[in-house]
Amino acid sequence: MQQPSSPSTTSLITLPALGQGAFTRKLGWIAAIATLGGLLFGYDTGVTNGALSFMVDYFHLNDLQEGLITFSLLIGAAIGAIGGGRLSDIFGRRRLVIVLAILFIIGAAGCVVTPNFELLLVARFVLGLAVGASSVVVPAYLAEVAPHERRGSLVSRNEFMLVIGQFLAFLLNAIIGNIWGSNEHVWRYMLAIAVIPALFLFFGMLRMPESPRWLVSKGRYYDALGVLKTIRSPERAEAEMKEVQELADAEKQEHLGRLRDILAQRWLRVLLLIGIGIASFQQLTGINSMMYYGTQVLEQAGFDRNAALILNVLNGVMSVGAIAFALTIINRFNRRWFLLTGYIGVATAHLLVGLVGIIFPEDNPARPWLLMILILGFIGIMQGCLGPLLFVVLSELFPLKFRGVMIGLSMLALWVVNALLSLVFPTLVGTLGFGTFLLFAVVGVFAIWFVAAAVPETRGRTLEQLEDRFRTRYGA
Repeated sequence: MQQPSSPSTTSLITLPALGQGAFTRKLGWIAAIATLGGLLFGYDTGVTNGALSFMVDYFHLNDLQEGLITFSLLIGAAIGAIGGGRLSDIFGRRRLVIVLAILFIIGAAGCVVTPNFELLLVARFVLGLAVGASSVVVPAYLAEVAPHERRGSLVSRNEFMLVIGQFLAFLLNAIIGNIWGSNEHVWRYMLAIAVIPALFLFFGMLRMPESPRWLVSKGRYYDALGVLKTIRSPERAEAEMKEVQELADAEKQEHLGRLRDILAQRWLRVLLLIGIGIASFQQLTGINSMMYYGTQVLEQAGFDRNAALILNVLNGVMSVGAIAFALTIINRFNRRWFLLTGYIGVATAHLLVGLVGIIFPEDNPARPWLLMILILGFIGIMQGCLGPLLFVVLSELFPLKFRGVMIGLSMLALWVVNALLSLVFPTLVGTLGFGTFLLFAVVGVFAIWFVAAAVPETRGRTLEQLEDRFRTRYGA
């Protein structure tokens, strides 16, 4: 869940060619280190997928307490996402990422050594603060150090590293669970792995430069030019200072609009509701429930614990492959086509999972494998159509002046829906079994209606064209 960069305001500026050199490698190292924040985001949200059943046994948890383990992290993430952008504006992107690395270390270590369930929730909340803030700050940092020619590819690496982190969590859970599954503390080993990339993030960011756009926003032009000269050719760095200044001005424009201004104009209220709807329906697909509880779902399908841990790795493989493919074609098709195709596919997959889970007898040997295939299909459709499109649509939908607050509110809705759904999912599955997926299918039908009726096509239209359309359609 990354924060999109602003559209370039520098189309009229002629810059020297980017070229190649030592500065190219430096930029690559910056991206590699900073996106460890995305990897930690993915690992810390995905590791409970395999560790949770062991934690339930260790602490003797009921369904609600099981949900609280994930809920505590996601509520922390919601708070971190709200405050992360503002704190990075005050203290700097690089400095805040270093602080977040420390929070990742403290949170992960706290989960490992916790003696009781209550302190585990506190440690998970601390991890959530780091996860939420990193989802905002790391993409912003990457967008601001990247040349405009590579901005899209560098920022999208964070989303890719997120699903890599989830995949690694699933893979390592399978290995550790199958080797040390008889040890009651095996879940601690799974959670401890997160300390390693957090240490790399901390020490690596100590050697990384600050965002030149942030330095310019603080009036530190000489320092900003010095940073640019380490990640650009000397000629490009000098020429790009004007671009950095304009980007910093554009960033300030994003924070001029206030919530009261949005609520006072009908067309802006409608846009905000559409943005909140897009974010909320993405979470109501249940994708993160599968990322957090996939192993438990596979156990309920009929696999034993060790087999579920191993097969859950396929969920991670499907996520990585689907997003990687989507990133290569995302600009070739209209946004509404992606959204409608995704929700139709997801609703169909949920319907089939629910029907197979309910109709097939539990002793039917084909039942778990059919459910596995259908779940993989759901994940592939979701991650290939809906996953990478959220921030693209939101960045194109909202007017520049109000983009900061409107994206912030949409993200708040996303995290809250994610947290609440994760809290009740174990209880729903415990009560309804695979009937839970029929509920997701019903929500998918509403999502299809919402996209068809309310979401505009944003591809190939300027922000001014979209603004005129909404003013005309909904009025002031």
